[in-house]
Amino acid sequence: MAEVIGRHRPFEARFEHRGRFPGILYLVPEPDIPFRRLTEAIADRWPQTPPFGGQFDDVVPHLTITQGQDDAVLEEAEANLRSRLPVTARVSSVDLVVHDGTRWQQRASFALR
Repeated sequence: MAEVIGRHRPFEARFEHRGRFPGILYLVPEPDIPFRRLTEAIADRWPQTPPFGGQFDDVVPHLTITQGQDDAVLEEAEANLRSRLPVTARVSSVDLVVHDGTRWQQRASFALR
C-alpha cells in the first residue's frame, strides 16, 4: 500500500459545502481530483476489492461527518457546520481505517511524497 500511496504528492483541500447520502452528512472536498486519483490507484492495484465493495458506479470523494443517525441529528449537525466552513486542510497521508462491525479503527497510515 505504501508504494501505491507514495507515488502521490501532498495537496491542499478545501471543504466549503455539505452533502448528504441516505443517513450520512459529509463535506465535499475541493478539488476532488486528488482524492479520485488516490482511490483509482488503490482500486487499480487491488481490483478484487473495489471501493465500497463495488456498490457504486461513481465513488464520490467526501469527508463523513456523521452516519447512522436520524434526520434530526443530521440536520442539527449540518446547522452547526454552517458557521464553521470553509475549512482548509493539507493532505499528507492516507489512513487505512476499518470497521469491525461496531466501530472504526485506524490500522495504518501511509505518507504521500
